[in-house]
Amino acid sequence: MKTGSETIKALGVRAGEAPGNFFTRRVSTYFTIVAVLLGVVFIAGIAIGSSPVSAATVARVLASHIFPLGWVDLSDIGEPEQVIVWLIRTPRVMVAALVGAGLAVAGAQMQGLFRNALASPDIIGSSAGGALGAVLALASGLAMRSLFYLPVMSFAGALISLFFVYAIATRHGRTPVATLLLTGIAFNTLIGAITSFVISLQWVRWEVAQEILFWLMGGLDSRTWQHVWLALPCFLAGLFVALIYARELDVLLLGEETALAVGTDVEKAKRIILTSAALLTGASVAVSGIISFVGLVVPHIVRLIIGPKHRSLLPASALTGAAFLILTDILARTTRSPEEIRLGIITAVCGAPFFLYLILRHQRWGGG
Repeated sequence: MKTGSETIKALGVRAGEAPGNFFTRRVSTYFTIVAVLLGVVFIAGIAIGSSPVSAATVARVLASHIFPLGWVDLSDIGEPEQVIVWLIRTPRVMVAALVGAGLAVAGAQMQGLFRNALASPDIIGSSAGGALGAVLALASGLAMRSLFYLPVMSFAGALISLFFVYAIATRHGRTPVATLLLTGIAFNTLIGAITSFVISLQWVRWEVAQEILFWLMGGLDSRTWQHVWLALPCFLAGLFVALIYARELDVLLLGEETALAVGTDVEKAKRIILTSAALLTGASVAVSGIISFVGLVVPHIVRLIIGPKHRSLLPASALTGAAFLILTDILARTTRSPEEIRLGIITAVCGAPFFLYLILRHQRWGGG
């Protein structure tokens, strides 16, 4: 059982400070800054490209669709520019925002549940399962028949993987976190082997194999409004459930024994939090491929800035993750223009050094 001072520290309150005033100011300031940043990168993500469009034009085209009653005059904006803004770049930026937000929220949930800064959505096998589902859709040719097969099978793979990991790790109604972690690692390895086997069977069909590999590297090219509508309901549902169980995550930070002592149904909370994280991760993988390190880096940095209280941490991570992925997508499109670097490569380059830093810091402080 933790002492009173340890409990206060775990919930993010520092000695000698008035927690209400200090953290309200810090959280409010952070939300204001990140909201402005998100707005700026959102406009920039639409404006920047092989055919640049002015920020004013972007704002007017977006306003004309948000307020479609003829309030905004677009007579001086050519049809090609309107198509570029609304039908080509806006869906891509929207998908980037949803994927970044979804992975960041899922990562915040995982780090809170496992009480470990190195935890991420990949830990429960949902990303690997989603990847396998998408690979099967591509290899079988179903993805060529309809746009919906790839995301549906990817999402199904994520949920099925979660089910098996949770079922294997649960005994007598209890799911030890350490067992769940080890089961997830083993299942990730197994799914990775199956995915590699399926890819190896496609080498004679080079175009299909190339498409699978490109998808596994992650990217947002050719995203449409259909992808937005596929991801949006899953993201809203996952975020809604995550916010409802924010208090349970706060209590679980103090340990399962303490959570049980204050009346929390720990096993039910674990199931729902894991399902929410899998929903967010599966939906993200379904529309973007494998985007690594967002769920690890973003919530950890946000937690360092505003503290571990999940009622603030979860929406702050969503906004930050959205801004981060839009920004990295801009880099992916412009670094070697007109060619495009895969988005998963950019996020890995950004996230891997930070991951190594966390490991070194973890070793230095003996896991603290």
